[in-house]
Amino acid sequence: MSINRVNISGNLTRDPEMRATQAGTQILTFGVAVNDRRRNPQTGEWEDYPNYIDCVVFGNRAESLSRFLSKGTKVAVEGKLRWSQWERDGQKRSKIEVIVDEIEFLSPRQSQQNQGGYQQQNQGGYQQGGYQPRQQSQAPAPAYGAPQPTYAQPQPVQQTPPPADVYDEDIPF
Repeated sequence: MSINRVNISGNLTRDPEMRATQAGTQILTFGVAVNDRRRNPQTGEWEDYPNYIDCVVFGNRAESLSRFLSKGTKVAVEGKLRWSQWERDGQKRSKIEVIVDEIEFLSPRQSQQNQGGYQQQNQGGYQQGGYQPRQQSQAPAPAYGAPQPTYAQPQPVQQTPPPADVYDEDIPF
């Protein structure tokens, strides 16, 4: 048995590129810089060495994500690895990329600070936002054969991002 799962977090190295297949499927590509920490053999000091990882998102999510991602945005990405190979000008080329299943924003976008992915709590901390169901009435259960009650769909919660100084990591590019 083999497992093909990857989790990375880092900063976008460039603005995402959106394209579409002939069938109309949206494809969003972007790069993420992930640091590797190694000890320098000459100085003995720890140094960061960036790794640049290509990521791909397919379908409807690609178009909506393209509005919120930009160079320097800090994200956490979960997905699977895909290796591809091709030939150009008589030379064989290959690359490995992450097919994104989940993405989480770890830093707010300057122009979208009031529409971020976080919800402020009363204690001043932050909790990842999401949907919260409406409170349902405590009506008695319907008799056998009576029509079943219908429930309201969950409504989105207004979310605010954490302050910009929460993340003090340097962008590796």
